[in-house]
Amino acid sequence: MTTEILRNMLYQSVGMTASQGRLFEVDVIVLDEVHYLSDISRGTVWEETVIYCPKEVQLICLSATVANPDELAGWIGQIHGKTELVTSNRRPVPLTWHFSKKFALLPLLDGKGKKMNRKLRMSHSQNISSPKSEFYYVKGKRKLRTNKNEQQGNRSPLDISKQVQLSKHEVTNMRRSQVPLIRDTLSQLWENDMLPAIWFIFSRRGCDAAVEYLEDCRLLHDCEASEVELELRRFRMQYPDAIRENAVKGLMRGVAAHHAGCLPLWKSFIEELFQRGLVKVVFATETLAAGINMPARTAVISSLSKRIDAGRQLLTPNNLFQMAGRAGRRGIDTVGHSVLVQTPNEGPEECCDVIFAGLEPLVSQFTASYGMVLNLLAGSKVTHNQKESGDVKAKRSGRTLEEARKLVEQSFGNYVGSNVMVAAKEELERTQKEIQYLSSEITDEFIDRRCREELSEEDYAEISLLQKKFKEEKQIRNELKKRMELERMAAWKTRLEEFESGHLPFMCLQYKDKDSVHHTIPAVFIGSLSSFDDQKIESMLEDDSISPGKQEVDSGGELYYPSYYVALSSDNSWYLFTEKWIKTVYRTGLPALPSVEGGTLPRETLKQLLLREDMMWDQVAKSEYGSLSCMDGSLDTWSWSLNVPVLNSLSEDNEVERFSQEHQTAVECHKQQRRKVSQLKKTIRSTKGFREFQKIIDRRNFTKEKIERLEARSRRLTRRIMQIEPTGWKEFLQISKVIQEARVLDINTQVIYPLGETAAAIRGENELWLAMVLRNKVLLDLKPSQLAAVCGSLVSEGIKLRPWKNSSYVYEPSSVVTGVINYLDEQRNSLIELQEKHGVKIPCEIDTQFAGMVEAWASGLTWREIMMDSAMDDGDLARLLRRTMDLLAQIPKLPDIDPVLQKNAQIACNVMDRVPLSELAG
Repeated sequence: MTTEILRNMLYQSVGMTASQGRLFEVDVIVLDEVHYLSDISRGTVWEETVIYCPKEVQLICLSATVANPDELAGWIGQIHGKTELVTSNRRPVPLTWHFSKKFALLPLLDGKGKKMNRKLRMSHSQNISSPKSEFYYVKGKRKLRTNKNEQQGNRSPLDISKQVQLSKHEVTNMRRSQVPLIRDTLSQLWENDMLPAIWFIFSRRGCDAAVEYLEDCRLLHDCEASEVELELRRFRMQYPDAIRENAVKGLMRGVAAHHAGCLPLWKSFIEELFQRGLVKVVFATETLAAGINMPARTAVISSLSKRIDAGRQLLTPNNLFQMAGRAGRRGIDTVGHSVLVQTPNEGPEECCDVIFAGLEPLVSQFTASYGMVLNLLAGSKVTHNQKESGDVKAKRSGRTLEEARKLVEQSFGNYVGSNVMVAAKEELERTQKEIQYLSSEITDEFIDRRCREELSEEDYAEISLLQKKFKEEKQIRNELKKRMELERMAAWKTRLEEFESGHLPFMCLQYKDKDSVHHTIPAVFIGSLSSFDDQKIESMLEDDSISPGKQEVDSGGELYYPSYYVALSSDNSWYLFTEKWIKTVYRTGLPALPSVEGGTLPRETLKQLLLREDMMWDQVAKSEYGSLSCMDGSLDTWSWSLNVPVLNSLSEDNEVERFSQEHQTAVECHKQQRRKVSQLKKTIRSTKGFREFQKIIDRRNFTKEKIERLEARSRRLTRRIMQIEPTGWKEFLQISKVIQEARVLDINTQVIYPLGETAAAIRGENELWLAMVLRNKVLLDLKPSQLAAVCGSLVSEGIKLRPWKNSSYVYEPSSVVTGVINYLDEQRNSLIELQEKHGVKIPCEIDTQFAGMVEAWASGLTWREIMMDSAMDDGDLARLLRRTMDLLAQIPKLPDIDPVLQKNAQIACNVMDRVPLSELAG
């Protein structure tokens, strides 16, 4: 039973004992994977289930990824009764972590499992990346290895390489050279007897491509292959439309894909073969990590990040451990293996960071819905029977807002807010007070007072005078440095204007990361951002987050505006930068010649390729003169990036003269001032009281470090408080205002109207919108298949076309269906306006895009016919049709719905409930 069904049963039992409600003869409810309480889409339902459950019914909550079980147990104990917390860190099958590189599979952690295996350090990889070579790399230069190191106390190469700071570009290149192919990692698993394995890849397309890539690798013995062939024949005979023809070849070799794009019947078939040992590797998306009993000897996680609409997102520790937890079969394996794989962006250091970060705590996702508000407040009905007994009427007496509030405030978020938040706020207040106190000890006034107390009058006078002069000279030096930088940038701006046409010059960008490591980036210059005539770029230029603002150049007294430019680097990344980040521009570059006669020039081609991107820029560095941002290139730009030469191959004679006379003057002034400041510093050090003065300064520096640690702690506490801020009641009141104004329920008398009765009984995202549609008389004239199409348009959220499919074909809905949906869309606008008026943000879905596919299936077309040349994945269409059938199946049971509509809904549901969708099939 799903938690949604259980929650709806409990709505009728709130405030009753188990024997009075719908849980008669139920003694225990087991909530497995209770960490779903933190799920954005389903968390509210899980919390409601715990809140509404009668206290006579025992709750057993299970999970392996809850970081704050004491808070969860405390909450359940407060609202449900005495609760015992049972925790264990022991796995029935111990889990070991491995790391796969191109030439080796190594333990990720050391022998104690407390830190990273030293053989995986970047410095170690730097020296052994090419085992047979007698050369090593230092800052991009190839040098001969000699025995001199061995003569110096047998120092290892590791000690030498620790002294070498690699740039981001060099680290990326080194990591790229260590990235294993799927065949490499699979060979490592085979050689170490670590199959069968579940291999997590975070895209359907990636899973299917991996299966296709391994079609020539044979993982099954002859007898196993024969058994798979026999099972496949049986499955084909029973469910001919459920076969994934493009996956059969891989299946015969022992590999398969398992993701939401597959039919549920096919996924069940794969799961059965895997459990019998007839499939050795399953490539799956992360959805396999939860809710399916399909353990393996090994779990392979292909990457620590996955692509989402907003860019790339790093896996949380909870996600990682949920996937890794699939490794190790109880009663079969003595140890489970979790393998993380080297990628261009993630190495063993990042893997260990996630592993040692610890699980994230459960966070309440409790939000109100129309169904919740109606079921908690509803009392007597407008259509109630006047002859009903007093007991029945008493049970139907609705709750007041105050009574409903007491229930809503029993949410997990409010419990955490009333306990943990109080403690967190107290600690935050103590921390901020300590920061305030310590900050007073590092002020100039405090230091001056300490100097007066601890130095002699003569020493104090001397150092005080020199310090005052020292500060003045430092300020002048900083102003000259700023002027020098602005003159440098102004000179670059003038030179870059010359390269807006003609050939594309090579250049070198530079920046320092947060650890002050200097990085250089070889690239090819494309042009200024203002030279792009496109709306995407114009909106970027108007964005204040990237705007560098104007700076005054002292020499001319004019205002200087830094500009943004675009370049493509040698590692196939786009860079967005101002003059601040330019180190060198070279005279040589890519010639301004089209690749074919009459074709577009290279600059225009690259600009068009940039405009195709989603503009998901990641900020690499920032300054008052503008930021440096980067974004991954595409396959189309890859060949262009390969033509960017390494910096060592470009001569200094090729560099563009970039120093103006004003810049050279500013540099000379800055040098003179630096010498002046340095000389003054030496003078201060030579004074008699300097030693005591230095002790005071050291204490101030120590206090500054302590303040930094406390500020970091303060930021963590602030984030935690924001996470656990109680929510729920505000949304409840907003929704109650909507249902009052829409004449769904009278808040004051708790009388529920027919529209409210229907909405309270529906399961869906926006129950009020669904009820408004189903009670509309326009649906009564529809045929069963047309009714199914309209219902499908209400539940198609998240269903997408797949752009990589060979065709973009989907069935179009009939004109009748299109007309009804357009009519309903006009009514939807009035509900959206009412919701916006009261701050309610529950979506009102209706979309014609896939209505034709639902209508075709409800009209009796076979699965093979409907999926021929379809732009949809089998699993997506199956999910849409199952959602539609779920809504249709509810209609005959809803109160105050026209019998004609109920009859048509039942007919449509019966027609649609056939193989390969039928729950009875498989």
